[in-house]
Amino acid sequence: MFDGGGRAAERADVTIFDPADFRDRATYDKPHRYPSGERTTVIVNGVVVVDAARRTGALPGKVLRRWASGAAS
Repeated sequence: MFDGGGRAAERADVTIFDPADFRDRATYDKPHRYPSGERTTVIVNGVVVVDAARRTGALPGKVLRRWASGAAS
C-alpha cells in the first residue's frame, strides 16, 4: 500500500467513483444516506468498505475527535 508520498506500508483512504454515475443522496434531515452509483468504491486503511455503492460491513477506520482547541485525537 502506498500513500500520496509514495512511502510503502502506510495506509490511505481512497474514494473511487464515476462522476456521471454518482448521486449524493444525503440531506440535512438524513445525512447518513450513502451515495448511489454502481461504480462507487471506498477504501479505508486498505480495506474496501463500500463496493458498487453497497457497504461491505468492514469497519477498519477509527473515529477522530476534534477538541475546541483544534487538536484531534
